[in-house]
Amino acid sequence: MRDSTTRSPAMLPDDMRAARGNAFLRRWLFVMAGLVFGMVVVGGATRLTGSGLSITEWRPIMGAIPPLTAQDWADAFAKYQAIPQYELLNKGMSFGEFQTIFWWEWSHRQLGRLIGLVFAAGFVTSLWLGALRGRRALGVLGIGALGGVQAMIGWIMVASGLKEGMVAVAPIKLMLHLTTAAVIFTLLVMVATRFAPKADEGAPRTIKRGGVILLLLTLLQIALGALVAGSKAGMTWNTWPLIDGHFIPPAEMLFSVVPWIENFVDNAALVQFNHRMSAYVLLIFTVWHWWQVKRVMPGTGASRRAMINAVLIVAQAGIGIATLLAIVPLWLALLHQAFAFVVLGMAAAHVGALYRARPVADQR
Repeated sequence: MRDSTTRSPAMLPDDMRAARGNAFLRRWLFVMAGLVFGMVVVGGATRLTGSGLSITEWRPIMGAIPPLTAQDWADAFAKYQAIPQYELLNKGMSFGEFQTIFWWEWSHRQLGRLIGLVFAAGFVTSLWLGALRGRRALGVLGIGALGGVQAMIGWIMVASGLKEGMVAVAPIKLMLHLTTAAVIFTLLVMVATRFAPKADEGAPRTIKRGGVILLLLTLLQIALGALVAGSKAGMTWNTWPLIDGHFIPPAEMLFSVVPWIENFVDNAALVQFNHRMSAYVLLIFTVWHWWQVKRVMPGTGASRRAMINAVLIVAQAGIGIATLLAIVPLWLALLHQAFAFVVLGMAAAHVGALYRARPVADQR
């Protein structure tokens, strides 16, 4: 067998260039995932501080410039005073209080612009290095396009809160906004993981399917959590494990809204119940998946990742229960949302590594 050092000098630069290109691509995608994570945390703080409607216009380019003069600030405040949230919820707010919520929303939008710039720069650099070609380039470009769609969803969400009688954004649009961010984050982590320099041990199809199910359940839990946040369902029935004295509340409580389909979004009891039940399913499945991987692939990277997933899910469940019992203090609610993406990132890395591994025969 020939050692790699005996290869011709003509081939070595190409190999080194490819290795450098893949290393850059992996680091860039993880940086993008980190920025999306930061966007979610800042977005959560923006929502929890009631700042999301403080900027009433969507100006993708000129909106990057904040108010610079006293008149600019007065105009921005006047526009906020014209929306229902001010009239119904914040009437009498001081100018200083308005500036506080303005800077939260402005920072959130600026971070979105930064993500777009970092994506464009990294994508062009990856093309130049030869790390992105053909289907791979189109796939990564598709993630970037989804980011552009996410920006539009964000404005549609904000616009829903500017309508007459609204003091916050529509829960279903908040769910769409957060879930799209979760999908983008998942794709970035999965693709980056697949460029790891060392391949994982081969995993049977049953283990791979289990990893995918775990990831999908995590995404579902985040989506249901967004509905809880949007409908403020966590502010009621602050007991656990019972809701109003019931583990499974009566149907007349869960389906009190007409038409019945709106209960899944607007009925705080059903919204909170669904989030709790989904959490139990996710916890049970994650522990079972860990047991399955440990039995089939003991001592492997997959087994370690499955164990970490289980530990993270248990921790996240504890944070969620504490948030509910404490009646959703800002710091705990923000920790709960941020840690959900830590859990999601681990699940995405687990799946990415499983599908990067060399295929093996199914094992029962």
